[in-house]
Amino acid sequence: MILNIRIFSSSSHQDLSQKTADCLGLELGKVETCVEIGESVRGENVYIIWSGCGEINNNLMAPLIMINTCKIVSASQLTAVIPCFPYAQQDKKDKSRVTISAKLVANMLSVAGADHIITMDLHASQIQGFFDIPVNYLYWIRENISERKNCTIVSSDAGGAKGVNSIEDRLNVDFALIHKEDVKDLVAILVDDMVDTCGTICHAADKLLLAGVTRVYAILIHSIFCGPAISHINNACFKAVVVTNTIPQDDKMKHCSKIQVIDISMILAEAIRKTHNEESVSYLFSHVPL
Repeated sequence: MILNIRIFSSSSHQDLSQKTADCLGLELGKVETCVEIGESVRGENVYIIWSGCGEINNNLMAPLIMINTCKIVSASQLTAVIPCFPYAQQDKKDKSRVTISAKLVANMLSVAGADHIITMDLHASQIQGFFDIPVNYLYWIRENISERKNCTIVSSDAGGAKGVNSIEDRLNVDFALIHKEDVKDLVAILVDDMVDTCGTICHAADKLLLAGVTRVYAILIHSIFCGPAISHINNACFKAVVVTNTIPQDDKMKHCSKIQVIDISMILAEAIRKTHNEESVSYLFSHVPL
């Protein structure tokens, strides 16, 4: 039993919050969005789990209010656990009359009272988080792709090359950019951190097939799957599309048999446990047996 710790969930992804609490052997705390914390958190380390999915603007306010409420009632330390960081794609000022929304969200969390943030694979390195890649992907590749020694890890564009290199180094396989390297007779694993309509990654899969790969898999960290995304995947040549549950995927799986979901609750639970015990979190992704 972990002492002096409380886990709360916003309404954005309660299933993942419950699984994470179960991994820690803890119950989710009682809370209402008004917001009234239903139990004492004085002197406790508080972790509030929520995800930037669904109706983002509505889902953003509740955890901010929860964080601020816990701060006011004398919680010792507040950590926001955000598997999918909201507005992560709006990480730079590329037009004259726009704001850097990811920075604004970070500021709002800080002002509300958050001391730390735990997240997974931020869209841009300038939004610093704890994880470069979810280690569960390495396990999935090992368990499900028998030709691992004959694989190549592929980035659909130059922007995703850094994350791809992390997986390539751990698996000791080749790396390719979609428009350059020879991939004939290889098994291709396309990697992307965040997708919405899936047009780019499906087009990349078709190009890989034309280039002579034997099979194509996709590994997608934050899968929003909006608009024609499911139709694109169903019509593409993927053997499997592997995603995490940083965003709820149950409804999407009903309409696409290619989608396989990796549960990240154990990683989040272990990150919370290590943070609470002041242990190294980086150990989680630097020591993965393959």
